[in-house]
Amino acid sequence: MTEFEKMRNGELYDFSNEQGIKSIEHANRLCTRLQTMTLFDEDYRQVMAELIPGFPASSTICPPFHCDHGHGIKIGENVFINYGTTMLDEGWITIGDRTLIGPNCQLVTPNHPIDYMERRKTVETGFPITIGEDCWLGAGVIVCPGVTIGARSVIGAGSVVAKDIPADSMAVGNPARVIRKLR
Repeated sequence: MTEFEKMRNGELYDFSNEQGIKSIEHANRLCTRLQTMTLFDEDYRQVMAELIPGFPASSTICPPFHCDHGHGIKIGENVFINYGTTMLDEGWITIGDRTLIGPNCQLVTPNHPIDYMERRKTVETGFPITIGEDCWLGAGVIVCPGVTIGARSVIGAGSVVAKDIPADSMAVGNPARVIRKLR
């Protein structure tokens, strides 16, 4: 198994591997192009499709936008992602249909070793993030590695989601906790 395959499978991998570095370089160049674009620029959709394969015509990501690879992101139909979002997609990031993501949100899949001696090495793991259909993440939400947010849930602005949130829940705070059921 290559280091890149280990990365996508949530295993400890060497992030200095050549395939990974080339992937990050490709995404960096496309994200840099996006920084000077608007949603209305002629080549916006073309750049988005090259960065995120399968990017739906019905979905929108407002620049500026940053990601590590792009091809680790799966976005559903009619998704709206506001300005300043960062997605570190070493692990898969899946966003369900009709989900709204507020400005300056961070979806972060990489996880470094706890042991400081291991952390000195160029190794990490990438744990997937899954956000269900019809969710709403308020401004400045941080979603940590390995988290699943259930369908139709709302995450309050500024929350840090470190554990799974069940479907039809409203969660707020740091760490985010469910304060009520929505259905």
